[in-house]
Amino acid sequence: MDWGLANRMHRMLLPASGNTVMLAVDHGYFMGPTHRLEDARATITPLLPHADALALTRGILRHSVDPTTSTPIVLRVSGGATVLQDDLSHEALTTSMRDAVRLNVSAVAMSVFVGSPHEHDSLVHLADLVDQGEEHSIPVMAITAVGKELEKRDARYLALACRVSAELGAHLVKTYYCDGFSKVVEGCPVPLVVAGGPKLDSARAAIELARHAIDEGAHGIDMGRNIWQSDHPVAMLKALRSIVHEKATVREALDVLETERAHPTARPPVATA
Repeated sequence: MDWGLANRMHRMLLPASGNTVMLAVDHGYFMGPTHRLEDARATITPLLPHADALALTRGILRHSVDPTTSTPIVLRVSGGATVLQDDLSHEALTTSMRDAVRLNVSAVAMSVFVGSPHEHDSLVHLADLVDQGEEHSIPVMAITAVGKELEKRDARYLALACRVSAELGAHLVKTYYCDGFSKVVEGCPVPLVVAGGPKLDSARAAIELARHAIDEGAHGIDMGRNIWQSDHPVAMLKALRSIVHEKATVREALDVLETERAHPTARPPVATA
């Protein structure tokens, strides 16, 4: 790993903990104006100082994020299908590496659809993206998408999808937490970050998911709806940070959530060194 690529990785995975709290706001690329993400700038702005990286598309980056930000950007570069289609796997690369370089991003991300009708295309696109990323020293994050087939989120399937992504050269992989998640981690030689998925039924459930994922070897989380669809999104993000970077227990993280809800502070993120 050359210096530039390693430097970009360490912008996202903080040296103090080796972990990351990514904020995902890229849902609109296939879902449109998602609830509480209708005004992306209003949603992103208060959360941005407390995220280790922001995952989004180039359109939202250009129109909804202040260019003075120092928060690393993970740029979504795949798309081509919407929720109106039964098959969400028919994606292609929709943003060039040249544009990623112009935007000064820290990483690019794309979905891979293992086991889908378009498995071959998505994996070949990933390999091509890795070649381009290596040429420009930009890390590639593979996202093990499952489309609408949520039942595929089991350890055997996710271990396959994550390992194949790493074998093709992905520098980190975003996947789902599942029973037996430690087996998924053991079979993947690059860092895994865990998605939040659809909004869970409580803040405790999201915090417990993060705690279990970190305990079983994840290097962080990449959550969206479980943060910005919360009634107290900044407090929720800070509670999750306490899990990922400070090894807080579920109870301690819930205490952070309650304290921040009652008395919001400007407590800075965990130091990067």
